[in-house]
Amino acid sequence: MFRARLRGLASAWTTAAVLAGAIASATLPGCAPPKHELPNDVLVVSQEQLSSWVRNFNPLTPAAASRWPTLAGVYEPLFVFNSIKSVQVPWLASAYEWRDGNRTLRVTTRDSVLWSDGRPFSAKDVEFTFRLLKRFPALDRRGVWGFVSGVTARDASTVDFTFQRVFIPGFDEIAAQQIVPEHVWKDVKDPVTFANEHPVATGPFTEVNVFRDQIYELGRNPHYWQKGKPAIRALRFPAFPSNDRANLALVFDEVEWAGNFIPAIERVFVKRNPEHHAYWFPLTAGVVYLYANTTRAPFDDVNVRKALSMSLDRPLMVDVAAFRYTHPSDATGMSATYDAWRDTLSDAESAWVKYDLPRANAILDSLGLARGADGIRRTKDGKPMRYDVLCVSGWSDWVRASQIIARNLRAAGVDATVKTYDFGAWFQKVQEGDFDLSIGWSIEGPAPYHLYRWLMSSATIKPLGQPSAGNWHRYSSPEADRALEAFEAAADPGEQRRLASRLQRLFAAEAPAIPLYPNPSWAEFNTSRITGFPTAEDPYCDPSPNKMERGEILLVLTSLRPR
Repeated sequence: MFRARLRGLASAWTTAAVLAGAIASATLPGCAPPKHELPNDVLVVSQEQLSSWVRNFNPLTPAAASRWPTLAGVYEPLFVFNSIKSVQVPWLASAYEWRDGNRTLRVTTRDSVLWSDGRPFSAKDVEFTFRLLKRFPALDRRGVWGFVSGVTARDASTVDFTFQRVFIPGFDEIAAQQIVPEHVWKDVKDPVTFANEHPVATGPFTEVNVFRDQIYELGRNPHYWQKGKPAIRALRFPAFPSNDRANLALVFDEVEWAGNFIPAIERVFVKRNPEHHAYWFPLTAGVVYLYANTTRAPFDDVNVRKALSMSLDRPLMVDVAAFRYTHPSDATGMSATYDAWRDTLSDAESAWVKYDLPRANAILDSLGLARGADGIRRTKDGKPMRYDVLCVSGWSDWVRASQIIARNLRAAGVDATVKTYDFGAWFQKVQEGDFDLSIGWSIEGPAPYHLYRWLMSSATIKPLGQPSAGNWHRYSSPEADRALEAFEAAADPGEQRRLASRLQRLFAAEAPAIPLYPNPSWAEFNTSRITGFPTAEDPYCDPSPNKMERGEILLVLTSLRPR
């Protein structure tokens, strides 16, 4: 009956109706967003939602502090990770090799690259950037100096990274680092707070043509190293205070590339202009998880975690929360980014991620977590199993998923209530381990190692009350640590694959966190003036403007062209 009620809600598609109503209102005379005629070589982008812009193009501070696309578009990394092809693409670097028993990483920088002021780029800039991260640890977001002991430019095109120990995944973190020019940044007194209002960089768009509170525009780098690129002249960014306002602008052709969640997208977006309105949502943006705090009983019991997982109706979440843009997660907990690594697990290994309320109840009964007269189960010390499910307010897809989770858990005798917070308060709570249950994301990386280290490694656990970049649920196991440490030392692809298989099976056996569904990588585009976006028919890379962290949007920006 509950499923029928929520399917009724799904058929209403409330959020879509709100957006559709706003669209209908906007079609009345005087209500539509104003049209701005643009030349065919200017791309209008919506990636950030802010009521006004703050001028900051510092690529070394946390990503939220700097404007898009500072991390990949203004500045560039050594290599770009293509999550669709699962390959590292040489960028400011042309090659790399391991030396000295895999304790030294030698990187060869690309020839004939100039900074946007015309000065030559070299390996000396790479050395300077990484030494800057060491001098100012707040800038070392990737933790490079946790495994690197030294960096030396041997000449203008070669730089050596000396490792404290063999740590093959360290390449991925070095590869993704944005490089800054020594001749500019050597005079910056405090690079942590430096706003870098006039960037000198190597990316395709480095020139700040316009910067006002409500709009800014970035122009082409006059010295870009890829001949004939970028083909478009400028990127323009209007300020949108909300996702709804950004979506309206997209629907009315005021935006041409966006990375927003849009409910019922075929109806509210594609149908308005089938020839030019398009989208592609590959499932490469991590997995949405339910995290159970394993420092608190009874979530420290794998059997409890698996029983709770079995009580969750993932197909309903996919229908109602995710508008069928995705599918239920499997027992590996991996997104499509790792399809090349994925094992097919047995039915027995996968049973805990299938909806099976009778079995969930039977397991909880067998563990002595009996229901009281009120229908709520009691822990072994007699306390009611009453918990909050934390979620970010305003994230409508997550809120709907959390509501389904709470109802599902109540059907299993667990009194769950959704509690929403603004993003900052939610993020502080999960990072510090101040929660029982919370919905949340997972990270992506070039290999499953990055995901499973984030989910299962003792090295990622911080004491309660201290913010943790990952492993918010604070889980570890000796077997997972051994497999992860072996992966760190494995240079052979076959050995890496064997260890990735081991990690998948450990995850399925130990259920450190509860995977719900792969998160779509949101990408909507309007091809009436500019073409070349990645599509399901031409999947050359991830299409989302949100894919900045490892540089993937550079593959898009250098492929777009005027119609």
